[in-house]
Amino acid sequence: MEGTNNFYERLPKHSGPLHKTISRLDLFNSVPNDWYVVMADVQNSTIAVENGLHNEVNLAATGSIIAVLNEIKKQPKTYKIAYFFGGDGATFLVPPTLIVHVSTIIEDYRTHVSENLFLNLRVGRMQVIDIVNTGHTIAVAKHRVTEYLTIPVVLGTGLKYAEQVIKDSFVLETTHKTLATPVNLMGMECRWDEIKPSEDVNKIVCLLVSCDDDSMQPAVYSGVLMKIQEIFGTMVERRPISRTKLKLDASIAKLRKEMSARIGKFKLGYLLKNWFYTYLGGFYFKYFEEGKRYLDKISLLSDTLMIDGTINTVLEGGTPEIEALVEYLDAVEQEGKLNYGIHVTYASVMSCYVQDRKDKHIHFVDGTEGGYTSAALMLKKKQKLI
Repeated sequence: MEGTNNFYERLPKHSGPLHKTISRLDLFNSVPNDWYVVMADVQNSTIAVENGLHNEVNLAATGSIIAVLNEIKKQPKTYKIAYFFGGDGATFLVPPTLIVHVSTIIEDYRTHVSENLFLNLRVGRMQVIDIVNTGHTIAVAKHRVTEYLTIPVVLGTGLKYAEQVIKDSFVLETTHKTLATPVNLMGMECRWDEIKPSEDVNKIVCLLVSCDDDSMQPAVYSGVLMKIQEIFGTMVERRPISRTKLKLDASIAKLRKEMSARIGKFKLGYLLKNWFYTYLGGFYFKYFEEGKRYLDKISLLSDTLMIDGTINTVLEGGTPEIEALVEYLDAVEQEGKLNYGIHVTYASVMSCYVQDRKDKHIHFVDGTEGGYTSAALMLKKKQKLI
């Protein structure tokens, strides 16, 4: 019996300018009450970033999504879920039939991260009915960003409320847990060098925008997205990932970080094999048509905009454009309609989930020097959450 399990996969895909989709609440559907919000979040991520562990924090967040998606693929009946990458964590909308599997794998992944990345991962779940009973809402729509990438868009403060409850109630276990089987992180890759803006004078912007009034979100967020497009151009024009700036990093240090995050131990064979593949990859992407097509698709499959009740986006622009955006956001913030956090940096970073080199690869984008985590620190101070 299907019940509500196929709720998300049956949602229609909307296209066109995202600000038009988000302004129309009639295009959104309430998440069923028997679904769950599941969260994985790096504890004290700001301190970890300050200690030079931004890549590890980023990989911990990416890995939680990969572990869950790989687990779901193993199930006899695969239902679609919605997930949201946040730089230092991830949030999932999960149907009831998958909640036991997802909860188990996310708890195992917490142990994996503790043992191999030496970070504490706060994990937990909350049923939607318990969220809406507090007066919060979670409404979701699908929006087609490119011909290859469709993203979930959430309106309402329900996800953020659930995340805060899970964080506040999480108790770190001190007893050691031995995993019966390793966490499946097949497809995790982290081999791209820091990606500079397409123009030398440009910067990378990590932006978070939050409106705490569920009824105001469609108008407020539509206005913000319209202003971003007016200042920086379309999503294609402001995207921080361009083929000409993509460069593989075949350094042993880079590959060892990926190895630790993915398999949790040192294996010389893994290191040498992947160093060799990465080294050859530079020639493949430069001289072979198939490799060039893969680079083109990376930009089309890069996750640079996420709306989970809060706008999260990474974009590229020059100083005049950034100043115009800040001026606009300051004005709307002074009206009491939103709070925002912004982090401006010199490059973006990208971690990947590669199932094949044709169409099944997803790329999670953040900024250097803390990225989303640094922007979130500014936002939380304004919201008096810290």
